[in-house]
Amino acid sequence: MEASKIIPALGLAAAGLRPVPGIKFICDQDIKDDSFGILCKYVQELTGIRLAEEDISLLLQAAKFKTLRKRQYLLQEGDVCRYMNFITNGALKMYSVNERGQEAIIVLSTENSWIADRESMGLQTSSIYNIEAIEKTHIVQFTPGQLDALGQAIPAIAEMTRLQNKQLAIATQKRIHAAISMTAEERYHDLISCYPEYIQRFSQNMLASYLGIKPETLSRVRKR
Repeated sequence: MEASKIIPALGLAAAGLRPVPGIKFICDQDIKDDSFGILCKYVQELTGIRLAEEDISLLLQAAKFKTLRKRQYLLQEGDVCRYMNFITNGALKMYSVNERGQEAIIVLSTENSWIADRESMGLQTSSIYNIEAIEKTHIVQFTPGQLDALGQAIPAIAEMTRLQNKQLAIATQKRIHAAISMTAEERYHDLISCYPEYIQRFSQNMLASYLGIKPETLSRVRKR
């Protein structure tokens, strides 16, 4: 049975959420291909903290499940970003479009990663970005309020949030350093050393936009 059909998704902060008795939902071989099972496995492997039955029950009640078709938007410019999105299968890009219709990609994401416009979500302002599926994509969604409440109730979620914020700060610093200090060739080799799967998952034009270089420049770099 799909995880999303076991318990309806509910808010946490105002709902007085409690573990549901009788849930026998364990993140093991039986549910490894299910989106919720992938999320549970990710949390446990990242933090080293096993989720108790009650923790899983709380997570499942809060989770919202969504499937995107290829080229379908998760977020469009002008909308307010309301969810943190965990990718269980597929790939997404987050980008802005200038007045000439050119894309500037700031995020590329694949499985076991989170994606959102944090500025729009945190300030509740209209986003200047689009988030679009590159291929058929499955995600699990939580509102910021739900994640805050889950973090207070579940040690593994609190630790996951701490580690995610740390990783995001480091990645942002590295991306700024690459943009202002590295050559196009150095940026490309740094990218494929960290994310070798991007070569197969994203087009050359997307990679060039993400690296801040022209596609023809990337083509020359790849031939060297």
